[in-house]
Amino acid sequence: MSYNFKQIEAKWQKYWAENQTFKASNKSDKEKFYVLDMFPYPSGAGLHVGHPLGYIASDIVARYKRHQGFNVLHPQGYDSFGLPAEQYAIQTGQHPAITTKTNIKRYREQLDKIGFSFDWSREVRTSDPNYYKWTQWIFIQLFESWYDAAEGKAKPIADLVELFNSEGNSQVKAACDEDVTEFSAEDWKAFSEKEQQEILLKYRLTYLAETEVNWCPQLGTVLANDEIVNGVSERGGYPVVRKKMKQWSMRISAYAERLLQGLNDIDWTESLKESQRNWIGKSVGASVTFKVNDHQDTIEVFTTRPDTIFGVTFMTLAPEHELVSKITTPEQKEAVEAYIEATAKRSERERMADVKTISGVFTGAYAEHPFTKEPVPIWIGDYVLASYGTGAVMAVPCGDQRDYDFAKHFNIPIKNIFKDVDISEEAYSEKDDTKLTNSDFLNDLPYKKALKRAIFELEKIGQGKGKTNYRLRDAVFSRQRYWGEPFPVYYVNGMPKMIDEKYLPLQLPEVEKYLPTEEGEPPLGRADVWAWDSEKNEVVSNNLIDDKTVFPLELNTMPGWAGSSWYFFRYMEDEKRDEVFASVEAMKYWENVDLYLGGSEHATGHLLYARFWTKFLKDRGLVPVEEPFKKLINQGMILGESAFVYRIDFQFESKNNIPKEDILNIEKTENFIFRELNDPNLFLSKTFKEEFEKSGLATIDAINNFLDNKIDFIKNELAKNSIKIDLNIHSNLTPIHAAVSLVNTSNELDTDGFKNWRPEFKDAKFITNEDDKYIVGREVEKMSKSKFNVVNPDDICNEYGADTLRMYEMFLGPLEQAKPWNTAGITGVYNFLKKLWKLYHNGEEFSVSEEAASKDSLKTLHKTIKKVTEDIEEFSFNTSVSTFMICVNELAAQKCNSREILESLAVLISPYAPHIAEELWSKLGHSESIATADFPKFEEKHLVESTKTYPISFNGKMRFTLDLSLDLSKDEIEKIVMEDERTQKQLNGREPKKVIIVPGKIVNIVG
Repeated sequence: MSYNFKQIEAKWQKYWAENQTFKASNKSDKEKFYVLDMFPYPSGAGLHVGHPLGYIASDIVARYKRHQGFNVLHPQGYDSFGLPAEQYAIQTGQHPAITTKTNIKRYREQLDKIGFSFDWSREVRTSDPNYYKWTQWIFIQLFESWYDAAEGKAKPIADLVELFNSEGNSQVKAACDEDVTEFSAEDWKAFSEKEQQEILLKYRLTYLAETEVNWCPQLGTVLANDEIVNGVSERGGYPVVRKKMKQWSMRISAYAERLLQGLNDIDWTESLKESQRNWIGKSVGASVTFKVNDHQDTIEVFTTRPDTIFGVTFMTLAPEHELVSKITTPEQKEAVEAYIEATAKRSERERMADVKTISGVFTGAYAEHPFTKEPVPIWIGDYVLASYGTGAVMAVPCGDQRDYDFAKHFNIPIKNIFKDVDISEEAYSEKDDTKLTNSDFLNDLPYKKALKRAIFELEKIGQGKGKTNYRLRDAVFSRQRYWGEPFPVYYVNGMPKMIDEKYLPLQLPEVEKYLPTEEGEPPLGRADVWAWDSEKNEVVSNNLIDDKTVFPLELNTMPGWAGSSWYFFRYMEDEKRDEVFASVEAMKYWENVDLYLGGSEHATGHLLYARFWTKFLKDRGLVPVEEPFKKLINQGMILGESAFVYRIDFQFESKNNIPKEDILNIEKTENFIFRELNDPNLFLSKTFKEEFEKSGLATIDAINNFLDNKIDFIKNELAKNSIKIDLNIHSNLTPIHAAVSLVNTSNELDTDGFKNWRPEFKDAKFITNEDDKYIVGREVEKMSKSKFNVVNPDDICNEYGADTLRMYEMFLGPLEQAKPWNTAGITGVYNFLKKLWKLYHNGEEFSVSEEAASKDSLKTLHKTIKKVTEDIEEFSFNTSVSTFMICVNELAAQKCNSREILESLAVLISPYAPHIAEELWSKLGHSESIATADFPKFEEKHLVESTKTYPISFNGKMRFTLDLSLDLSKDEIEKIVMEDERTQKQLNGREPKKVIIVPGKIVNIVG
C-alpha cells in the first residue's frame, strides 16, 4: 500500500475538526499547559512558508505535552484590526470588515491544511465587536485608575478623589503630569466640576494631552516609531513629520521600574530582556534647573553627571521644546523656524541613529549657570529629543563626545574640568577616580563624592535634586484611522466622559470614505450617525447634538496594540464570554502563558504593552498574575532565495561639444546624456554577467548589434537637424527581482512566462547562453511578496504533504536562527516519510508482528526516545528529524516490524508528523486518536551493553576479536580466551609469561 498523503491528511483533518480533538477543558484535574503563538494579522497575501515556522514548533510542544498527560490550551485567532485592510478600503472602497473576513477564511484554510492542533472553539478576532467590547472596557478601567507611587500600584480614581476631598494633593505621591500644582482640600472643593476633571485627567492612567507624534499626511494617521523606516512610513513609503496633536496616551511610564524588575522573573532570552531594559532606559542622576535670562521661564534638565556641572558651556533644547518659540530672539527667529521645519521631517529613530550629522541653531537666548551665574548660550539641535528626559541637555563638551563634536563644529568654548586629562582631541567620559578641577567646591573630588556633593549643593540652593529617570515615555494611544477599536468616549464641554459599560460595545459607524475629512478630521468625522445620547444611551445622528443630552463622540480609534495587549486572557475563557473578559475561575486555572512563540521585532512594542496591561489588571484585581508570558522563544526567519534578471541600462554621451539647444528638440537631456533612449527590455543571462561587468560591451555580439542599431537611430535623428555627433556609450546592469515561480531548480528562467508576468516586460529580449537558456542570479534575503520570492505552503502541501512541510521546516536548522528556504531539499524528508510508511507494510499489506522485539530494535527505539524527548524539552527540533531518519534506517536494516517498537514509534513521531502517525495508529487497531496516547518512556536498560567485543592482542598486536559477556570475571575471561583455538594457534605451544586483562576493555597475552 503506497503512502497516499493527500487522502490521509484530508481524512484526519476532518476527524480532528468533527471530534474537536484538541478542545481544552477549563474543568480538568490534569496539570495545565498553555502554549501560544503571537496571533497573525490576516493579510490578503495569505501565508508563505516562513509564517508557519513558529506555529509548527509550538504545535510540536502542544502535542508532546498532551501525550505527557497535560491539559493543553493551544488556541489561535487573528489580530484583525490594522492599517493594511484600511489602505485597501481606501483604494477600492470595500469595507475593511469584508476584506478581513475574506483574508481570515484564506488563513484558516491554510492553517488547517498544515494540521495544527489548535483549539478553534476559543478563536479571537480583535475586530469582532464581542471582543473589542472588552478592549473598550479595559480602556475605561484605565481611565478610572491612577497610580499610587507610594504603594507602587494602580488604584481606583475614586480613592484619589477621596484624598483630594480630605487633604488636597500635597501628600499624594502619584504618577502624574509634570505641571500639576499643589492644592488643599478646600481648594479642591471650590473647583468647578470641569476644573476637577481637568486635574483628574493629569492623574488618570489613560489621559488626553498634547503630544509630539509621527504624523503621516498620506496615510492620515499617527505612526509608532517602529512603523517608520528612514523617515518614511513602512507601509507605502510616505513622508512622516513630527507635529503636536491632542492624543489619548497610556501612562506606561508609571510602571517603568516594575517592568524592569519583572524581567528577572521570566524565562526570556537575555537579548530580548536587554532590548526592553534599554527601551525603558533607567538612569540615576539629578534634575537641574537653569533660569533663562530676561525671562520668567526655567529650563529643567536631567543629567547622570551632575558632578560635571562646572563644565557646562552651552545648553541644547530639542527643536520641539515648548520654550523655543518663547525665548528665541527676533534676530534668530528665521533660522530657528527653518531648522524646526527641517527637523520635523525626521523621525525620532532616525535622529537617534544619526550620530555623524552635526546640526543646530543658536536661539539668541542665554541661561544662568546655577553656581557661577555666568550666561550659558541656548541652542537647539535635533540630537536632543523632546520625548526623552526633559527635552533639554546641559552640554558639557569636555565630558560628552556628542557635546564635544557640537561645540567644535560651532566654535563654542570647551572648558576642561578634569585634572591632568588631555581633551584636545576628544571628550573624556570615564567615571573613574579622575579628580575635578575648575569646579569650585568640587575641586579634587573623585566621581562618587563629587556626584553626591553636587546634588547636595543643588538642593541647598533650590535648583536641583537627586532623581531617577527613565527613557520610557507614555505611549500614544490614538490613531486617526477608521479600522480600529472606537473609544467609548463622548465629550461634555470638551471633557471626556466614558460610556457606561452596560452599553458596550460601541461599534464602528458606517462612513462613505475611509479617508480623513477635508477639514483634517479622522475618518470617523465622516460618519453622519456618531453622537451619544446620554439619556437613551445610544448612538444617534450628529444633527441631534445639543451639548445638553446629546454629545459628540471621539473621532480617533485605538492603535493596533490595544487588542493584542490582553488577548491571551480571552483565550482562557470558554463559557462566559458574554459576561466577562475572562472569568476568575478560568484565569485561576490557566494563570498565564507557559510558552509563547513569536518574533523578536515585538520586543519594545506588543511584548512591553502586554506586560504593562497585565500589571495594571493585576493591580485592580482583575487578573491573578503579574506577568503574561512565563517563557518566550523568538523563532528565526525563513529566508527566501530570490531570483534576479539583469537588465542592461545604457547612456549615450556626446563627445563633441554640441550646444544643448541644438539637440533639445530631439530628446530631453542634460549634460548631453540621452537618458530616455535606453531599452528597458534587454536582459543579460547570469552566464555573461561577470564577463559583462569586467569588459563592458566588447565581447558579446548580441549587445553590439543592439548598440549599433541604437547608435544609428540617434545619429539619424540628429542628422535630420543637420547635427553631427560622436557618441560615448555608458552601460551598467540593474538586477531586477523575478518571480521564483518562473524559475526551475536549475535556475533557468521561463522567458515566455516572464513576458506574460507583468505588462512592462511583454517586449523583453534575452541574451542567453549557448543552449538558449536564460540563467537567473540567486540571492538569499527576507521572504517577502515585494521580492517575489514567496513560497506558498499550499503548493508544498499539495506536492509533498503537510507532514513533509512540518518536518522539513524543523529540519532546516535551529528554531531561533534565520535559515534559507530551498525547495530542492524537501524531497529527502518526503522520502523519509515513505520509508517510515514501509516499515509498517509488507508490500501492499499492513503487516505488524506480535513477536517480542529484538535487543537491537529496542536499543534503536530507546535511544530515539531519549534524544527526541531531550530535543523537544530543549526546543531543538532540527536534530529530532535527523534522529528519526537514523531510527527508521536502522529499523529497516533490522527488518523490524514488531508492534512493541512500531507502536511507540508512531506516538514518538506524531508531534512532528501527526497525519501519518494517526493513520498508522489507526491501522495498529486503536479507535482513539493518537493524541490521547502516552508518550513513550525512555528505559536506560535497553542502552546498557550486555556483551563486549574484546580485541585479543599478542604482545600488543591485535590478532582477533571475541564477544564476551560483561558479567564474566577476569579468571573466566582468561579461561575462555586461552581455550580458543585461535589463541593456541598464535602461541604455537608456548606458555605465555602473563595474561593482562582489563574487564570491558582489552585482553593482551605477553610472551
